[in-house]
Amino acid sequence: MAQVSKNYYNFIKYSSLDRWASYYYQLNEIVKLQVENMLEIGIGEKVLGNYIKNNSDIIYRSLDLAADLRPDIVGSVVDIPVKDQSFDLVAAFEVLEHLPFNEFEKALLEINRITKNYAVISLPHFGPPIKFLLKLPFIKEIKIAGKIFWPVRHAFNGQHYWEIGKKSYSFRKIKSIIGRYFIIKKHFVPFENQYHHFFVLEKINK
Repeated sequence: MAQVSKNYYNFIKYSSLDRWASYYYQLNEIVKLQVENMLEIGIGEKVLGNYIKNNSDIIYRSLDLAADLRPDIVGSVVDIPVKDQSFDLVAAFEVLEHLPFNEFEKALLEINRITKNYAVISLPHFGPPIKFLLKLPFIKEIKIAGKIFWPVRHAFNGQHYWEIGKKSYSFRKIKSIIGRYFIIKKHFVPFENQYHHFFVLEKINK
């Protein structure tokens, strides 16, 4: 698994407006599930964890491969050192693409093993976006967004081994793999960040 250096999480280079929009959707989906405890895999800038610990009753724990980020648990998503069904919810946002694709399914199996009920994940979804926003007085805001199909071959950039929408990694293929381990309650790409594809998942065979 490609380990991300602590220096990577630099506000100017890393914290775009799009990324902050994704933090909103991460929090929104987790809070709506009304869980008592959760594990976040890959803590990044710690925005999600800090908010949950300071503004909710959810018991939050974190796991990361990078010890210098000071997670609660140091470990890999393909071999998580906790007991079965340890958490009500497991979150992994923009993490699983850092694994070689042949380990993607193994990571899903581990997430399935340690969650009692839910998982919320996001994955990068490649494709030039098209967005339309209409906002007028006394009229409900209209938002329309989509992607141009652009199946280029993925080249490893030191971080991502693969991305949805590139050659050999179609959305249909990724959805099918996820569906082997979870019921996909919903999935969506936020209008504000067309690069992140969210999946709200419920465990199969609880």
